[in-house]
Amino acid sequence: MQLPELFIENMRKILGPELKAYLESYEKPRFMGLRVNVSKISVEEFERINPFRSLRKVPWIENGYYYTEEDAPTKHPYYYAGLYYIQEPSAMTPAHVLPVEKGDRVLDLCAAPGGKATELAAKLSHTGLLVANDASASRTKALLKNLEVFGMPNIFITSEMGDRLDRYFHEFFDKILIDAPCSGEGMFRKQSHMIAAWERQGPEVFAKMQREILDQAAALLKPGGMMLYSTCTFSELENEGSVDAFLKKHPDFHLAEIPWYEGFCPGKPELIGSTFPLDKCVRLFPHKIDGEGHFLALLQKDGVQGGSELAGKLPAGKLPPELTEFLKDVRMPLDQSRIQIKDTKVFWMPKGIGKCPGLRFLRSGLYMGELLKKRFEPSQAFAMVLKKEEYASVIDLPALDERILRYLKGETIEVEDKECARSGGWQLVCVDGYPLGWGKLIRGTLRNKYFSGWRMNA
Repeated sequence: MQLPELFIENMRKILGPELKAYLESYEKPRFMGLRVNVSKISVEEFERINPFRSLRKVPWIENGYYYTEEDAPTKHPYYYAGLYYIQEPSAMTPAHVLPVEKGDRVLDLCAAPGGKATELAAKLSHTGLLVANDASASRTKALLKNLEVFGMPNIFITSEMGDRLDRYFHEFFDKILIDAPCSGEGMFRKQSHMIAAWERQGPEVFAKMQREILDQAAALLKPGGMMLYSTCTFSELENEGSVDAFLKKHPDFHLAEIPWYEGFCPGKPELIGSTFPLDKCVRLFPHKIDGEGHFLALLQKDGVQGGSELAGKLPAGKLPPELTEFLKDVRMPLDQSRIQIKDTKVFWMPKGIGKCPGLRFLRSGLYMGELLKKRFEPSQAFAMVLKKEEYASVIDLPALDERILRYLKGETIEVEDKECARSGGWQLVCVDGYPLGWGKLIRGTLRNKYFSGWRMNA
């Protein structure tokens, strides 16, 4: 791989005598990772049912694992059940480091396609609120799918610039993650095509953008709240430089400690002559860890936690009988006062979200399904939120049953009476106890209701 001379010279300034080891890391294989969805399955249980032979732990991520191409985890039914997310190991670090607690209101400001958002939502474990935002409306479609596959009901997916979000969410969030757009130097080893993009549009362009995003995020964070800034680049202009510029402009913020693991390297304030303790930041290098390049800074806003509430409660209405009838079979704790019907579509709204007129968003809450000709048709997203024991009639098949793959491809399957609680009607289809989607059983034949946009390719 031919690296630009200007890039090599800057890496020499950053690494000094370690430059040789860094350049030699380009001969190492790239590392592929998966991260367990701890809101669906514990790490211990995943290790018990793990179908992959070569899996090994990522040392600094409790629910992270390395895999090899032979494992092919995206072709396994567990992937479709949302038990894990495919993510480069270093990229798991920002959401892991941000100390999200149950009940928090969390913002992922640059969220698409959802790798970090899914982990933030898993940490919330169906409590609090995750606002997952991306300025690109087209990219939010992948973001929505990934959050729905993971079974996340407490989401609000928006597509706005940070300054517009401030009109609705001023000092609203307990935690914010900013995985900022960057020049991508840390991904050169993994994605060599990014080198050409770097030569066209280097660190200077992205540093300006990053500083604007940081300024916008500062207004959205509660006093006492924490904000994690990360990039996948090595540039001191985009890393220490952006944090230094932010701290100069926002004296009500300070750097917080990041948990330390073997292979982590401190930030380098000397690269920019900063007086701030930027050694509290973390740099990840591929010659130090089995992963790609990353930078992290954990910032905390001074003051006592308080913050504003969203104005305007959403009115609760009487539920139609066909929805009420379906919900009799649902054993999931469900505050029905938070159910909202928009035209024919039914949503379960996150707690704390009110009316946000003018805000551009793709999804607010859990899409439960649709009211059609005096019947209720449950959604794929609703199936993914449920646990096996939370629906009255379940068809639970082992991963090795050939009917599972046929179901994921959208085909009808045959079911014996003993394989489900009742002989007709809606069935929650599961693999080894974990929901995949819906089917409607008629005289031993399951009509496939798996969402067509998610189907496994033949």
